[in-house]
Amino acid sequence: MDNIITIVVVSVIILIIITFIAIISFKKKKYKKYKDILSQLEISKNVVASIPVSLELSKVEPIIKNDQLEEKYNAWQERLDIIKNERLPIIDDMLIDFDTFLEKKDYRTCDYRIPKIEIEIYKIRESCNILLDEIREITSSDEKYRSIVIKLKTKYRSFNSEYQKHKELYDEMQDAVYLQLENIEKRFLDFENAMERNDYTEVVHIVKALDAMIEHMEIVVHEIPDLILMAKQLIPQRVKEIETIYSEMDNDGYPLEYLNIEYNIKETNKNVSVIMDKIGVLNLEDCMFELKTILDYLDSLFVDFEKEKLSRKLFEEVEMAFSMKIEKTNRIVKDMIKKLDNIKHTYDLKEEDINSILDQNKILVVINDDYKKLTSKVKNKSTPYSSLHKEIEELSVRLKNMSDDLNIIIKSLGNMYDDEQRAHEQLDEIRKFLKLSKDMMRSYKLPIISDNYFVELSEANDAIQEVIRELSKKPIVIKTLNTRVDTARDLVLKLYNTTNEMVRTAKLAEVCITYGNRFRSAYPDVNRCLKEAESNFYKGNYKRSLELAISSFSSVDNKIYRKLMNLYVK
Repeated sequence: MDNIITIVVVSVIILIIITFIAIISFKKKKYKKYKDILSQLEISKNVVASIPVSLELSKVEPIIKNDQLEEKYNAWQERLDIIKNERLPIIDDMLIDFDTFLEKKDYRTCDYRIPKIEIEIYKIRESCNILLDEIREITSSDEKYRSIVIKLKTKYRSFNSEYQKHKELYDEMQDAVYLQLENIEKRFLDFENAMERNDYTEVVHIVKALDAMIEHMEIVVHEIPDLILMAKQLIPQRVKEIETIYSEMDNDGYPLEYLNIEYNIKETNKNVSVIMDKIGVLNLEDCMFELKTILDYLDSLFVDFEKEKLSRKLFEEVEMAFSMKIEKTNRIVKDMIKKLDNIKHTYDLKEEDINSILDQNKILVVINDDYKKLTSKVKNKSTPYSSLHKEIEELSVRLKNMSDDLNIIIKSLGNMYDDEQRAHEQLDEIRKFLKLSKDMMRSYKLPIISDNYFVELSEANDAIQEVIRELSKKPIVIKTLNTRVDTARDLVLKLYNTTNEMVRTAKLAEVCITYGNRFRSAYPDVNRCLKEAESNFYKGNYKRSLELAISSFSSVDNKIYRKLMNLYVK
């Protein structure tokens, strides 16, 4: 029991020692952290204090040669003294206070003081840097601006050399360019004088002026020859060519009013004159763009001229074909309208067929009116051929569509007329076949003609009369007429075939019986068959008579039997 108590007491003592050690370690660590922050703030303050403002300011004193620079020097010295004697000591005091609170372990106050010290250090650093930059603007001006001016001189010599080599290209602009070059050289002298006086404020203005003047003159020297070439040669030459072409095309009857050539050329000359005045004072802003725009416009006129010439050629070709076609179409429609009453009287036309003819006539009237307007535009020279060509193309399409519809109508009427003529021709052929049938029947005296034959003959005659009646009707119903013609043709052909078959069969039967008489006495079977064949022949059964007559030879003469059978089959 005593052992257990001893162990517990020892454990508690060890735990207390460990906790105490941990607390002491944490406090030391926190103290060290704030000590490091203090050290870092002191370093930052020392860095600011070491900015070489004094050293740079000492370089100004030997080059003071005017009141303006001396005034600046005094102001810079005053600002530097404030930083050294007033603002930096304040930071020292703040660091001492921070150290005092740190020794007292007043970490809350330390946290409050840290950002304030950092802000003050930052403000002083920025003030020092600004002051240093202002001083260096003077101390480094000599080297800085001389370097800039050397580059400007190199650029100046380059374009001045170019100008001297090609003076003749600048025409009347030589004096203006020379004066500007002279001004630039004067500015270079002004720069040297200002540098000699260490008047760096003036140097800044001189360098800026030189840079602007050289940049402008570089553009002037490079662009003036091209501008003069365009304004005094290219554009006048284009204008002269355009005036010549315009005059020729106007005499040839081209409608060119829409191009406003005379007014635009007048405005072009005026604009070129204004541009030349601007070039005369070396104001080249937008001059190149404006001259190029004028040249582009003048070049576009050549394109317009060629377009008009091509459009006129195409227009005349299309117009010639159109005039021939519309003349022919007018003639056809006029003739059709003139004969419309006769056509309606002759054929059984539907109301929609008549209306379609009248509609096509109305469409043609509108096309004719539009064509007259078009020819009037050509005579008045009020519309360019490029537009006229489009209009005649549209009229051609409309006329073609109308002609296609008209052709369908004409074809329909033509089919009616053809059907009528064909009906007359077929009626003649049908009558011819009927006559042939009758002649054939008369040519061979048959003992008996069957009633069926007379029925077919009557039907054929009736059908022919129906065709005649349809042809005599006004108006003719073509569909009915064609039906009547087809019926009559079929019935007459049927009668013709029946007549031909009957006569041929009767003839062959008679020949066979006559030929078989020689075998009657010798062959009783032949005699019996022939008698039966004769009986059928006189009864009008010619086919049965032929079959009996031919079969009677089968036992007597096989060769003649086969020949007769072949002939019968054929």
